[in-house]
Amino acid sequence: MKLIEPPPASYAFAYETTPRSGNEINGLGAELPRRATPVFHGAGRHQLEWSALDRFFVTINCWTNVWHNLRNFWHLRNADGPIAATRLTVDDAAAMAADVKQRALQSGAGIVGITKMTETAVLDGSSATYRYAISIGVPMDQDEMRYVPQKRAGIAVMRSYVAGTKAVVGLAQHIRSLGWPARAYGLNCNDILQLPLAVRAGLGQLGKHGSLITTEYGSNLRLAAVLTDLPMAVDRPVDLGVEDLCTRCQRCRIDCPPDAIFDTKQMVRGERKWYVDFDKCVPYFTKTYGCGICLEVCPWSESGRGPWLSETLLSKRDRSAGTSNQN
Repeated sequence: MKLIEPPPASYAFAYETTPRSGNEINGLGAELPRRATPVFHGAGRHQLEWSALDRFFVTINCWTNVWHNLRNFWHLRNADGPIAATRLTVDDAAAMAADVKQRALQSGAGIVGITKMTETAVLDGSSATYRYAISIGVPMDQDEMRYVPQKRAGIAVMRSYVAGTKAVVGLAQHIRSLGWPARAYGLNCNDILQLPLAVRAGLGQLGKHGSLITTEYGSNLRLAAVLTDLPMAVDRPVDLGVEDLCTRCQRCRIDCPPDAIFDTKQMVRGERKWYVDFDKCVPYFTKTYGCGICLEVCPWSESGRGPWLSETLLSKRDRSAGTSNQN
């Protein structure tokens, strides 16, 4: 995708007293595992060290996105709620998983997967005592996303976020009608990390740009989830060949105006993984309606290219392994 003159990484705003580095808060360089700490986008649920920039981002956003945000909060009033007194007995976890996935797809999800809940997906200071996570991805309008990092693309992002919230709220309501607890987590639900759940649920893999990569949509999607105790068969993480490309590809790193994308994996809270420099990324994100450049220039995000990329990369890996074994 060709960018349309993205603005430079220079800003007409700044902190009078710079807060503690978001990279430090995120655990960059930390050798020991721990929960992630919220830094930005807290929706009032956490005391954030970068809250002033978060409020400024909301203040300078366009009225269309303010309206979408209000719609999102309207849907979230039903994120949790009463549970039916009669509980459905689940004798076939696989059949129940298939039914849940079908309902998610009918509600607007483009992809859906199920995983067991994990402690590492819960933010520090929050709690989520459910057994399973249903992770969904809602595609964004790619024609509109070609305008990143302009206002037009930022509006498209918000539309997908609201569609995701609406889908998971409806799914959670359905599960509660079966007599099982369920809570929806969409935009502005900041108790959990969506990305690790999506990876564990088999939606895709983490890319160099710090976001999910899927075969169906590349990174051109937004995530939402339902946490529940409803018994379901779970999915497994997938290998699409993302690592094979990201270790060599420079597209997102070159096109990032604030130079926020590392070329190698970093140690973050005890795990070596792809990571984006928070202190460089978020001011530009704030200036440009949520940016999104790295998502849209990613080769995986080109419509229809993901399946071919995955098949090609995995085939090359197999051939390389075969040659090594012969030697």
